[in-house]
Amino acid sequence: MDRKRKWVLSSGALLVLFLGRMTTALEVPLDLPQPPTITHQSPKDFIIDPRENILIYCEAKGKPHPSFSWTRNGTHFDVEKDSKVLMKPSSGTLVIDISGEKAEAYEGIYQCTARNEHGTAVSNNIFIRQSRSPLWSKERKEAIMVQVGVSLVLQCRPPAGLPPPIIFWMDNNFQRLPQNTRVSQALNGDLYFSNVLLDDTRNDYICYARFPHTQTIQQKQPITVKVLDMDAINETVADMYNYTNNLFVDSPSGERRPSFMAPLGQSSTQMALRGGVLELECIAEGLPTPEVSWYKESGDLPSSRMSFHNFQKTLKIADVMEADAGDYRCTAKNSLGSAHHTIKVNVKAAPFWISAPRNLILAPEETGILTCRVSGDPKPQIAWSVNGVPIKDSPKDTSRKVEDDTVILSDVQTGSSAVYQCNASNEFGYLLANAFVNVLAEAPRVLTPPNNVYQVITNNPAFLDCASFGSPIPAITWFKDSQTSILNRDPYVIHNNGTLEINVAQSLNSGKYTCIASNNLGTRENHVYLEVKEPTRILAQPEYMVVQRNRKAVFECKVKHDPTLIPTMNWLKDNGELPDDERFLVDTDSLTINEVTEEDEGTYTCVMNTTLDQDSASAMLTVVEATPTPAIVYEEPDPPTDLELTDQRERSVQLTWIPGDEHNSPTQKFLVQYEDLLHQAGVWHNLTEEEGTKTTAHLDLSPYAYYSFRVLAVNHVGYSQPSRPSRQYRTNPAAPDVNPTDVHGVGTEHNNLVISWKELTGLQSNGPGLQYKVNWRQKDVEEDWLSETVANTSKYVVSGTPTFVPYEVKVQAVNDYGNGPAPEAVVGYSGEDVPMSAPESVQVLVQNGTLAEVHWEPVLTSMVRGRLQGYKVSYWRERSLHQAEAQQEEQQVLLFSGNRTDGRLPGLKPYSLYTLNIRVVNGKGEGPPSPNHNFETPEGVPGPPSFLRIKNTDMDSLTLEWGPPQDNNGRLTGYTLKYQPVNSSNELGPVEEMMFPANETTVILADLKYSTRYKFYFNAKTIKGSGPTITEEAVTIMDEAMKSDQVDLATQGWFIGLMCAIALLILVLLIICFIKRNKGGKYPVKEKEDAHQDPEIQPMKDDDGTFGEYRSLESDTEDHKPLKGSRTPSNGTVKRDDSDDSLVDYGEGGDGQFNEDGSFIGQYSGKKEKDTHEGNESSEAPSPVNAMNSFV
Repeated sequence: MDRKRKWVLSSGALLVLFLGRMTTALEVPLDLPQPPTITHQSPKDFIIDPRENILIYCEAKGKPHPSFSWTRNGTHFDVEKDSKVLMKPSSGTLVIDISGEKAEAYEGIYQCTARNEHGTAVSNNIFIRQSRSPLWSKERKEAIMVQVGVSLVLQCRPPAGLPPPIIFWMDNNFQRLPQNTRVSQALNGDLYFSNVLLDDTRNDYICYARFPHTQTIQQKQPITVKVLDMDAINETVADMYNYTNNLFVDSPSGERRPSFMAPLGQSSTQMALRGGVLELECIAEGLPTPEVSWYKESGDLPSSRMSFHNFQKTLKIADVMEADAGDYRCTAKNSLGSAHHTIKVNVKAAPFWISAPRNLILAPEETGILTCRVSGDPKPQIAWSVNGVPIKDSPKDTSRKVEDDTVILSDVQTGSSAVYQCNASNEFGYLLANAFVNVLAEAPRVLTPPNNVYQVITNNPAFLDCASFGSPIPAITWFKDSQTSILNRDPYVIHNNGTLEINVAQSLNSGKYTCIASNNLGTRENHVYLEVKEPTRILAQPEYMVVQRNRKAVFECKVKHDPTLIPTMNWLKDNGELPDDERFLVDTDSLTINEVTEEDEGTYTCVMNTTLDQDSASAMLTVVEATPTPAIVYEEPDPPTDLELTDQRERSVQLTWIPGDEHNSPTQKFLVQYEDLLHQAGVWHNLTEEEGTKTTAHLDLSPYAYYSFRVLAVNHVGYSQPSRPSRQYRTNPAAPDVNPTDVHGVGTEHNNLVISWKELTGLQSNGPGLQYKVNWRQKDVEEDWLSETVANTSKYVVSGTPTFVPYEVKVQAVNDYGNGPAPEAVVGYSGEDVPMSAPESVQVLVQNGTLAEVHWEPVLTSMVRGRLQGYKVSYWRERSLHQAEAQQEEQQVLLFSGNRTDGRLPGLKPYSLYTLNIRVVNGKGEGPPSPNHNFETPEGVPGPPSFLRIKNTDMDSLTLEWGPPQDNNGRLTGYTLKYQPVNSSNELGPVEEMMFPANETTVILADLKYSTRYKFYFNAKTIKGSGPTITEEAVTIMDEAMKSDQVDLATQGWFIGLMCAIALLILVLLIICFIKRNKGGKYPVKEKEDAHQDPEIQPMKDDDGTFGEYRSLESDTEDHKPLKGSRTPSNGTVKRDDSDDSLVDYGEGGDGQFNEDGSFIGQYSGKKEKDTHEGNESSEAPSPVNAMNSFV
C-alpha cells in the first residue's frame, strides 16, 4: 500500500517533548464554538507617564471572535464618543491620546468585557494613575552646630510622589556622600550620624529625590553642619554659642554605650505581606560607633531569602512567608555596652491561589465542577459571577449549585455554555479568574498527523503520540500490527492523553501501531510506525601516542552504527575544533597529522554522531624532540636583497628581489609584507606568498595608501630576517570597495535597536572622509528604509522601537569619492522586555513518591516579549501529610530551557504536600508566576527505625526496644524482626522472624540459648513495602570476648610479652645481686698486708675509687680459676669481715690453694708489674657492674 510517512525522532533528547503531550490541557479546535478567554490584560495597578499615550491592554480569543466594551469607575465607558480614545481593531486594547490633554482626566478604574454568543469574560479592575513628581517646598535652613561626638540626624522629607522617589545624598559636585557604619541613610531618606567628627563639617549636605517614571531629579536646599571641639575653645565663647544658638544637641559628647535613634523605645511592630519584601531597620548612636547584629527570637533567619544592607543596619527578607512572622531583635554594641530593640513582625496575605477554576468542556447531560480555592489572611471572601453578572442577580438555573468555593453543574444542556468568574478578596487585594463551561457534542478527532514514523535507539524509551479531541472525551485504545491489542501494563504505559509509552524499546517493538479514539458519537483511528535502531559504538579507539617532532601521527577511530542512520565523524583537539592547517588530514576512520610540532600536543577526540545518538573516544599526543643529526647544520636563509618595483599601475605593482643563502635547506616560500605609512606607520602586514623558486610577485594594492614592501625567505628551519624595505609607492583615492562586516541589530532596552558593525581599517577606507550610512526598517512591514550617516563609530542606536520585533538592517561605507557597494541586509531584533504573562494550565503528574512531572501551556510569543530562554519552576514542600500544620521547607528551583511545556521534579519526599509555580524567562528577566499549584506525593517505603536497643539481658531472654523511623514516608503498617544465633566461628544459625503492629515499641524475647551471641535485623514497613534494615547484636549472660580470653590466654600475644618482660626483670635482679655480693669484702690476704705496711705494696687508689693492687676477685680476668700453689687453712676456713661469701663459692673447683701463712702474696706480687703496665684499661674490662651502669 502506497502511503506517505512523516519521520519523527524519538530518542532521549526528545523525551521531554513527548512527556509534554501527556497532560496538556484539552483545547477546543479553532473551528468549534468557544466562549471568550482573556489572553492579555494590563496590570491591576497601572502608573502611566503623562508624556506618553495611555495603552490599556485587553486581548481575548473565542469562536466567534468576541466583541469588547469597557467600564470606567463602574459605569459604561463610551469609547466612540471620545475622539482621544481609540480601540484597536479585533481587540479590546485602548489607545488614549493625551497630547493637549491632562492625563488626570483619564485616571480611574477600568474594566474590559469580552463577549460572544457563548458567554462573557471580564478583565481585572485596572487602576490607571498618573505618575507624579511634585516640587520640593521651599524652606530656609540655618546652620546646624554640634559638638564633636554627639549624634545627629539630617532630615530629607521629600515630596510625596507616585511612585515614591528614590533618595540619595550628594554634595555640590554631584558626588555621593560617603557612608559607613557611622554615617548612613535610613529607609525614609534621612541621614544618620551615630557620632560626628570634625571632618563632618561642610556646607553642602544635599538630599536628592529621583522620580523613576518621569526620570526627573529634584534637590533640597543644602544643609550646613559645623562641628565644634568644645575642649579647644574658650569657655566664654562656648557659653556664648550655647546662649545664642539653640541648635546645639543636648546629647552627651563623650564615650557612651549605644542607644537607638530609630526606631525609638525597646520594641515596635511592623506588618508585612506574604510574597512581598520585609525591611527591618535599626540605627543606633554611641561612641565608639556601635555595630548592629540581628537574630530572630523564635527561630532562625531565612538564610536563602535574607540579606543585610546599610552596614548591617537593615535586614531585608524577600518573598515573605507566614513563617517569617515573629520577634526580630537587633543589638547595637560597642566597647562600653549594648542596647536591644525588638520588632514584632505580623505577616498578612492578600488572596493567593490554591486551585484556580479551570475551563470545562462538557458533553450534554454531563456533570462538571468548578473550584475556586484561595487562601489569605484575613480569609478572603469568594463571590461567583456568570457572564459578568453576580450569580445571585442572574436568572435561576436548576442545573447549577453554588457551595462557597465550588460551582456544581449537573445535567448540562446544549446552549448552556457560559463564562464563570470567581472573585476572592480581602483588605489587601483581590483575585479574579474566568473559567468557561463549553457544552459540546463532538465526535472524536485524532489531532496527531497520520503515518508518523518514530525512531528510537535500543534500550531507550519510546513515545507514540495520539492526541485527540471529542466531547465526551474519547477513550483511547492501541493495537500493534493492526491485530494485537495493547494493554496498560509492562512494557507499555498508556497515558491519560493517549500517548503510548514503551519503557525500554527493543527491536521486536518495531512495527505499525494503531490508536483508536472513540466516544458515543463515533470512532476515529490513526496509524504510526516505530523503528528501533542499533546504538552507535566506537570499536577501535584512538591510542596514546608519543611522536618525534616533524614525524607523522595517526589516530584510528573505527565505528559501528545502525546501517539505516547516516553517521558524521568529527575530530576535536582539546574539546575545540582542529587547527586550520593542511597538515591535519581527516579520513573516514582516522586522523593523520603530518610533520607534528610541539603546538600539536593535546587531547584528540573522535565524535561519531547520528540523528539519534553519538559516541566518542579520546587519546593524547605527546611530541618529543627528534635525535639531532650532527653531520649537516641547517639554518634559516639569509634575507633577500635588491628589491625593485616595476610595471607600476593604479592598483598593482610588480616586486622583484634576489634570494639570499639557503644554508643547506631549500627555500620553501617567500613572504611579502607591506607597511602603510599613511594609516599605520611602523606596522608590517602579510600581503602575499610566492613559491621558493620564484623571485617576482604581482601585488594587488588598495587606493589611498603609502606602501613600502619587504620580503622574508622561509625554509625548513624557519624565517629569515626581513629584507631592507623597498622605496615608497603611493596609490590614488577611490570609493570604498567593501562595506563593514559583522553587522548586527540587537536591542539593549525594550524600546531601542542597537545597530553595530566592524569598522573598516584605514587601508579599507580607500579615501578620506570615511562615513557609514546606516539603514533600517521593520521586517515584514510595508515601510520605507530609514537611514542615518555617522562617522568614527561602530554602532548606532534606534530609539522608540516596538518591543522585540525583527528589523532589517544594513550598513554601507561612504567616503569623499563615493559610496561602497550595495550592502546586504541582515535581520536583528529590537530590545526585549520582561514577560507579561504566566504559564497557564499547570498540571502535575505524580510518578512516584520521589518524582513528579509538571506540564504547562506555553506562554504566547507576544507575551514573552523577547527571546525565550525557558521556564523556571519553583517548588517547595509545605508539610508531610502526617502533619496538620505547615512546616514549609526551602524553595527549590529548576530551569527548563527552550520552549518546553513540561519537566521533571526529582528528589521529592513521599507522602507530602508540595506547592509549585512557573515563570517564563527571556533574555530580560522573569515573568509573573503562575498561580500556586498544590500536589501530593504517594506513600513510599519508610526510613530505618530511629534506634534499636537491647536491654535486660538474661540467661535465656532479653528485651528489645525501638523507635519509629524519622521519615515514615507513609502510614506505618508494622515492623519485622529477624534474629539468629552466631557461634564462635561466626557461623549463622537458623533465622527466626516476628511481626509487630505499628504501635508497639518493645518486645521480650524468651527461650534463648544461654551464653550465645544473637544477631538481630529490624525494619519498618508501609503498604509500599519494607524500609532499610538496622542490625544489632547481643550475648546472653556473658560476652564472647571474655570467654575467649579465659580459654586461650596462653596463646595471646600480650600475655607472652608480659611473661618475657618479667623473666628479663628477674635476670637483671640476679645480676645486681651477684655484683653486690662480690664487691667490698675483706679477705685474709688483705688483713695480713695491712699489718705489714710494706711501702712497696701500698695500695694506689684508682680513679673509680677501688684499689688497683687489690682488685676484687670478680674484676680479675682469672677470677674464676684456682690460684696456683694456694691452699686452704688447716681448719678449712677463711676469715671474713663484712661478707659471708666464701671464695670457694666463686671458684671453678671445690677448694682454693694458699701459702702456709694463708696468703698468696708471692703469686700476687708476680702479677703486679703486669697490672701496673695495663693501668686503668684493665680495670675497665667488661663486667656485670658496667653492664648495669649502662642501664642507669
